[in-house]
Amino acid sequence: MFLPNSRPTPPRPHNEPILSYGPGTAERSLLKQTLTRLGSEKIEIPLVIGGEKVRTGKSFEVRSPHAHARVLATCHEGGLADVDRAIASARAAWADWASSSWSSRAAVFLRAAELVSGKYRQVLNAATMLGQSKTAYQAEIDSACELADFLRFNVYYASQLYAEQPDSAPGVWNASELRPLEGFVFAITPFNFTAIAGNLPAAPALMGNTVVWKPSPLAAFSNHFVMQVFEEAGLPPGVINVVQGPAPELVAHALAQPDLAGVHFTGSTQVFQSIWKSVGERTSSYRSYPRVVGETGGKDFIVAHASADPDAVITAIIRGGYEYQGQKCSAASRIYVSQSMWKKIEKKLVDQIEAIKVGDVADFTNFMGAVIDRRAFERLQGAAAGAQKDPGCKLLAGGGGDASVGYFVRPTLVRTDDPRHDLMQRELFGPFVAAFVFEDGEYEAALGLVDSTSAYALTGAVLANDRRAIDVAHQRLRHAAGNFYVNDKCTGAVVGQQPFGGGRQSGTNDKAGSPFNLLRWVSPRTIKETFAPPTSYGYPFMLEP
Repeated sequence: MFLPNSRPTPPRPHNEPILSYGPGTAERSLLKQTLTRLGSEKIEIPLVIGGEKVRTGKSFEVRSPHAHARVLATCHEGGLADVDRAIASARAAWADWASSSWSSRAAVFLRAAELVSGKYRQVLNAATMLGQSKTAYQAEIDSACELADFLRFNVYYASQLYAEQPDSAPGVWNASELRPLEGFVFAITPFNFTAIAGNLPAAPALMGNTVVWKPSPLAAFSNHFVMQVFEEAGLPPGVINVVQGPAPELVAHALAQPDLAGVHFTGSTQVFQSIWKSVGERTSSYRSYPRVVGETGGKDFIVAHASADPDAVITAIIRGGYEYQGQKCSAASRIYVSQSMWKKIEKKLVDQIEAIKVGDVADFTNFMGAVIDRRAFERLQGAAAGAQKDPGCKLLAGGGGDASVGYFVRPTLVRTDDPRHDLMQRELFGPFVAAFVFEDGEYEAALGLVDSTSAYALTGAVLANDRRAIDVAHQRLRHAAGNFYVNDKCTGAVVGQQPFGGGRQSGTNDKAGSPFNLLRWVSPRTIKETFAPPTSYGYPFMLEP
């Protein structure tokens, strides 16, 4: 929307309603049909550079984690020359895109939101289920609702940022503008959330930047359709360029380019640290200091006070720890439970965990699907085997797995008497929860353990009905989590309601889906215009008495 004599206000955003997919619903029927169609079609996924579909001749197969014999697609791999082409394409598109009106850019992403929540809803959901082994509900809250929310709320927040202007003194008009960064933004996205994969390139692009997007090969299937949405919404060629390929080589090459303006990253802590180091070592070679924004890992906690509702504690642990196989940066993986509460919940918790159905996500009765690949499967099986041999641990539930058809891992619960055990500190990124039981009178000491044990500070939750216990947790855990939940699980942040991100080793806490994040992708300029400029350099104080 280009209206040079108007200040258009975008529609006020709303959170996309979550469909139930209950028996007999229209959305359930359509999703089942789409799963069948996409699961039986083997598609080809090209690179996208300057709007051109690039087929390199070198490719890898995209398979379903829960049915790894099923090939969903062949995806073309790019090399260093393709990265160079993508950067050149982004730079060529920059001038027109950066100088376009913000409302015109906003219109593209608002249209994309309508496509996500409408025409492409079940395509994105089915692709996320097939390629990332999410259940129907987990796909719905991610690839349909959260992605649409990111797109709509980002536009709304951008309009607020552009409207913010400085005060002006008499005879002076002060103004500010939020300029896109000079160069290209490099977006590196994870496998576990289709919405994050879409938001990381889209947020900088909304603010006038052009982007080179390096998706995770483990999410190539759903990410392919996200790019289709952007193109159908009217995104000009070259604004977002997609290059699949081996991450170490492509990332290192992109980070070495003088025109790197920023990095938008979600992934492992180790990779983000290497990116930070690489950028830091090259600061003198860049045209501008790159903005580095990252959300990494978590060792997310639940604290259960003696006054909590036992059933609420059990539900928070199971949903927080095992939904989407624990493959969320926010997933609960260490729990601290008071002795009296543990006596109330242990048997029921273990029984419910053992009853969880794990299998093909096309069977809607399953609560969990498969972990993402064999490497994840082996890592988690190794952790379970180690816990079984460890005299300081007791395996209470799960521990098994089967990779014959898909990478299925049973939801696992381990109790340890050592609050600083490796299982209470190391991120396993799977359906694996470690528990420590503390004496009822040691609640504040337990909060100290929560705060000091992990290097991460992403999400956490406290469950209690005692208001003082909640207030103490608020204070003692103030820096232990960027997203803190009271009487709820520690997952499920909603765009516009709980901006997401954490500190310490969990990332830069720039809060995806908020104005804080969008500000990282602009460079402010301040303009002062004086209507009656002075004509003499002297000041009154200089006059003789």
